[in-house]
Amino acid sequence: MKQLDAYISRLIEETCGTWGIVIEDLDEDKRWEWNTQESFLAESIIKIPVMAAAFTAVEKKQFHLHDYVCLKKEDMVGGTGVLQHLTPGVQLTIYDLITLMIIQSDNTATNIVIDLVGMECIQETLEELGMEKSQFHRKMMIYPVHIESKNVITADDASTLLKKLATGTFRSRHACEQMIQILKKQQICNGLSSMLPSHQTNLIGSPPGWEFASKSGWDDDRQHDIGILYTGQRTFTISALSKGGNSLHAKQALGKIGLAVFEYAISKK
Repeated sequence: MKQLDAYISRLIEETCGTWGIVIEDLDEDKRWEWNTQESFLAESIIKIPVMAAAFTAVEKKQFHLHDYVCLKKEDMVGGTGVLQHLTPGVQLTIYDLITLMIIQSDNTATNIVIDLVGMECIQETLEELGMEKSQFHRKMMIYPVHIESKNVITADDASTLLKKLATGTFRSRHACEQMIQILKKQQICNGLSSMLPSHQTNLIGSPPGWEFASKSGWDDDRQHDIGILYTGQRTFTISALSKGGNSLHAKQALGKIGLAVFEYAISKK
């Protein structure tokens, strides 16, 4: 990983802000890291542990993924997502809510799922995932005056989360497979995957050259993106968190990191 190490180190040093990064080659058990214990506001990255908590509740038979939930007016919050624009009374399955929470980062869907599983369950899920430095304290777009603490995460914890999912070692292999399939449907792709080559091939039915199961998070001077990169027989996890820099430059840096890992991965086939 020496060449990859040198490139990303130089890239981060040239990009403003503070970064926390972990890149892990799951096939060769190699790891590259930068500032792994730095604490960052989690932004929408916290939605992956929320999803994990929901699948935990399903496995404990507290509810089923195909159960329906009615969208209420009081559930609606701003920010990202489509549910805030729909008519109250619409019914969606819990699986659909989880999907919207991940692939469109829907804040309304997220808060409904949080209410279903409970705040304590999400913090317990963080602990079960081995995310020792991460904390969950509040819902999306809601800032109660009595809650001063914020949702926080580290690159090391994000990497631990991804590895648990990729190796099928959280709750059950089936649960991990379902969560990864949702993450692969990500529609917000302006970070790590933004510079990857097109999926298109000339052969009908041919599988894509790569897949990326991911979730991003952002706000003002914070740009995060984490995911599992699949390139044929190679699998890498990438966790990249940033704060205090220019958003456009941070997005560009994320794209360059994703491309560098991809090119390294395919060179190792």
